[in-house]
Amino acid sequence: MARGIDLPETVPLFPLPGAVLMPRTRLPLQIFEPRYLQMVEDVLKTPSRLIGMIQPAEGGLDALAQVGCAGRIVAFSELDDGRLMISLKARSRFRLNEVQPGFTPYLRGQVNWSGYETDLAVQPEEDPRFERKGFMARLGRYMEQRSLSTDWDAAEASEAETLVNSLSMLLPFAPEEKQALLEAPTLAKRRVLLEGLLEYALHGGDNEETIQ
Repeated sequence: MARGIDLPETVPLFPLPGAVLMPRTRLPLQIFEPRYLQMVEDVLKTPSRLIGMIQPAEGGLDALAQVGCAGRIVAFSELDDGRLMISLKARSRFRLNEVQPGFTPYLRGQVNWSGYETDLAVQPEEDPRFERKGFMARLGRYMEQRSLSTDWDAAEASEAETLVNSLSMLLPFAPEEKQALLEAPTLAKRRVLLEGLLEYALHGGDNEETIQ
């Protein structure tokens, strides 16, 4: 499987709690720390233009999650104050083998792309058992409970994968919950987990808020 140019053995790592990149989505980022400004400058000089989004993990100052997702820089602009606005287009999830020592101010990881071949497919992943009406009703109750808003017309018209993956990224779940969504091996399993998180928030996780 010739994927070496697109998917290198090592990628720069951007640890960011609560931020995950899901297959076939885009993630806008504002870059302002000097080490990550340097990272973007270096990445733009590479053929793949990949940045590995990964969450910090419990277990120490430098601990990282085992699974992240690499995105290709597809747009960037520089603001007057030196900050960069970039957009990452998801390429593939990866498993982090090890953080490599080096002279860059940012981390680099040796990664394994095996097991995430579906992320590279052009066509969206399907979920034959997705029941949109019930899902949207549950989502509506969750959004109302939290006084959140969304473009309901766009949500109704979107494909199942786009809807589930975008919500997994955007909804205010805990970092460990977002990590579990990222690691779900298929769209169907991610959707089931997402529905469970919505149900928990509606019936189990909000009891204290209701009392207050």
